[in-house]
Amino acid sequence: MVATETITINVPIGMSRYLVAGDPESELRRNALLLYPYIYNQTISHGRAAEILGVSKSDLITIYDKLGYSYYDLIQDDLEEDIDTFKKLKGGMYQKIWNIM
Repeated sequence: MVATETITINVPIGMSRYLVAGDPESELRRNALLLYPYIYNQTISHGRAAEILGVSKSDLITIYDKLGYSYYDLIQDDLEEDIDTFKKLKGGMYQKIWNIM
C-alpha cells in the first residue's frame, strides 16, 4: 500500500462527483492520469511515476496502454533520431570501406 496525502484542487462544477474515492483500481487510473502530463513533458519518467503510484513500470505502461496512451508513441521521436544516427554511421562506415579498397 502506497502512502497517501490529501490535497485540494479546483475543478469545474459537476466534476467533483467523478473524483470521489472509489475502488482502488479506479483511484490508480485517476492518479496515473494526473501524472501523465509530467511523463509526457519529460518532467518525470515512467519509472518514477510508477514508483510514486506504488506499481511496477510495466503495470503503469499497461494502464496507459489500456487508456490509449501508448508508451511507444512517447519514444517515437527518440527512435527516429536513433535511426537517423544509425543511417549516418552506417553510411560513414561504407564510405570508409570503399576508401580502403
